[in-house]
Amino acid sequence: MKRFWIWLVRLCGWKFEIPDLHERPELRHCVVAVAPHTSIADFFVGAAVLFAAGVHPRIFIKKEFFNFITSPILKGLGAVPVDRGNVHNHLVNRAVEVLKESNDVCVVITPEGTRKAVKRLKRGFYEIAVRAGVPVVLGYMDFKQKRAGYGPTIKPSGDFDADVAKMLAFFAPVHAKNPEGWYFGND
Repeated sequence: MKRFWIWLVRLCGWKFEIPDLHERPELRHCVVAVAPHTSIADFFVGAAVLFAAGVHPRIFIKKEFFNFITSPILKGLGAVPVDRGNVHNHLVNRAVEVLKESNDVCVVITPEGTRKAVKRLKRGFYEIAVRAGVPVVLGYMDFKQKRAGYGPTIKPSGDFDADVAKMLAFFAPVHAKNPEGWYFGND
């Protein structure tokens, strides 16, 4: 299934920029912060990049996408249902547990937390990295250039605003599928 997924996305013209896991071993055990997230299409492209890289992702997705048809497929691809309407969903704790259970898994989060434009990134992805003691690797999908992959690795310094400023500087030139949903870009 994963090979077919990769093949299909590449057939649509996407190029992947994936480093060798021997050169960047942190890709195996990290929080992957993927941006911009403005469309459901982001999942299809982003998942193909993760599978092509050979990592073992856990992708947190709102529970509404899971039903008797999609649930086995999504879970087989590493998706984890999240109740976003419940402020007591313990998402950060769950993600930290996933990272502490294995040194060969990455947790994938969209730092905006939604496909709508936001003026500030959510803090959860950063808290997960700090509490699990893992780096944040920036993942991206540029819909204008049809390229997707991994950017720099950021080791959380404890200064959320300073670290996010570095992240946004990297993401600024990336073209979202729906530019109106990406507040931080230069589209």
